[in-house]
Amino acid sequence: MSLEFGLYAPIPMAAVGSPEIAQAVEESLHPLPAGRRDAQFDLGLEVLLTADKVGFDLTLYAERHLGHDIHGWVNAAAIASRCEHLRALVAVHPGLWDPVMIAKMAASLDRITKGRMAVNIVNGWFDQEFEMFGGKVLQGEERYQRTIEFIDILRGLWQNETYTKHGQHYTVEKGQLLLKPRTQEGPEIFSVSTSDRGRDFIAEHCDWWFVEFPKEAENTDAIMKALEASIADMRERAERAGRKVRYALNPFVAIGENAQDAFDTTIEAIFKYDSDPDTRKIERRMIPATRAGCMGKPEEVRKQLKRFDDMGFELILMKLLPNVENVRRLGEEVIQPLRR
Repeated sequence: MSLEFGLYAPIPMAAVGSPEIAQAVEESLHPLPAGRRDAQFDLGLEVLLTADKVGFDLTLYAERHLGHDIHGWVNAAAIASRCEHLRALVAVHPGLWDPVMIAKMAASLDRITKGRMAVNIVNGWFDQEFEMFGGKVLQGEERYQRTIEFIDILRGLWQNETYTKHGQHYTVEKGQLLLKPRTQEGPEIFSVSTSDRGRDFIAEHCDWWFVEFPKEAENTDAIMKALEASIADMRERAERAGRKVRYALNPFVAIGENAQDAFDTTIEAIFKYDSDPDTRKIERRMIPATRAGCMGKPEEVRKQLKRFDDMGFELILMKLLPNVENVRRLGEEVIQPLRR
């Protein structure tokens, strides 16, 4: 099996059903007691070091500036260097960061993680966040043009002694990095997009595509048909561009006596630790992901993951309840048996 497996670094933006995350949110606006760190960092360190040992391959460090979350790049730098196997996939919003600075930060992280670093490009939608942190949300073709220039500058600086670009959104004159990434090519680029223009952007400029679940699909069979069509469409676009794109998916994975038991346990944990959870996070991200067929007995989850492998997916980035016991069990009962 060629599948790799990942998980999110547990932060308020990306985690559900965690007492430590609830604690971190409650304490976020107040000083911490002497000698104690933020609860989300301690949880992330414990969970990700466990994941590193039980067979996971990658961690996505999400980026939410206007939120209770520890910043993704800070979190990644503090944790990823302590892992031996996990690759650090760190999110970045073009329009909030200077690409030359990100090129240097990524090269730095790539070297201290022995080449286990990648960049997740997020175009962004949160106007208030962008404006507060000095950026601007763009729409339409201008949005993609800025992101393409951003990626060009990253790769240009990673792969060349000096690099010049005069774009619509960025200008670099004989830019250079005196610290290169661990490899000549530099970190891989991940992204997600569903629109027709967005798919062309993925096919022409990205290494990995996070394929989104169709919101209208009500069951696993409908989801599988839609995902198969999405991959076929992207393959055609990538072939026209003379490139190859790899495919990643974000199902919710949970073990239980059956699918309903696993789902009920997950929902119970969410409302136990957050009586008023973020409905956007649940409705847009979690609920479609629970219909992917990866909830139930370990053998049922493994069977569905094999179907994704056969379809052409190479990375399963699990949505899950972020605690050590759950991560260890998924490693021992799902990931490790698939690799025997």
